[in-house]
Amino acid sequence: MAMNLGPTLGTQDDDEVMGTINTTPLVDVMLVLLIIFLITIPVVTTSIKVDLPKEQNVVRQAKPETVVISVNQAGQIYLYDTPVKTPAELVERLKKFAAMKPQPDVQIRGDAQSAFESVGRVMYAVQRAGITQVGFITDPAR
Repeated sequence: MAMNLGPTLGTQDDDEVMGTINTTPLVDVMLVLLIIFLITIPVVTTSIKVDLPKEQNVVRQAKPETVVISVNQAGQIYLYDTPVKTPAELVERLKKFAAMKPQPDVQIRGDAQSAFESVGRVMYAVQRAGITQVGFITDPAR
């Protein structure tokens, strides 16, 4: 750092060219930038860390032992093509599949316009029956 402390002893030339670079303004600017970055980085990165599911559109072959449960727009439940009156009846019918070794896969087909509550009741019935392999059938994006 260079500072001019006034005339020095033994020098007669006050207009002498200074051969050093004054870095004080550069250091000041860098410190201000550092403070700005330290303040703004936590604001940008503060969000809850969540591992989001990755979308995969894998064509799966329906095996003969696959159990298909459908929910139509009105919320009516069907096991294969047979209507099921209540979720409790669905639980009783699914317990037979849960006792099989190995358990068959259960695929839930929910109408896009149906209430989520209807599909939720089916999921709860599948869980109560003890089925562990559950999947959802969707229409692939075009």
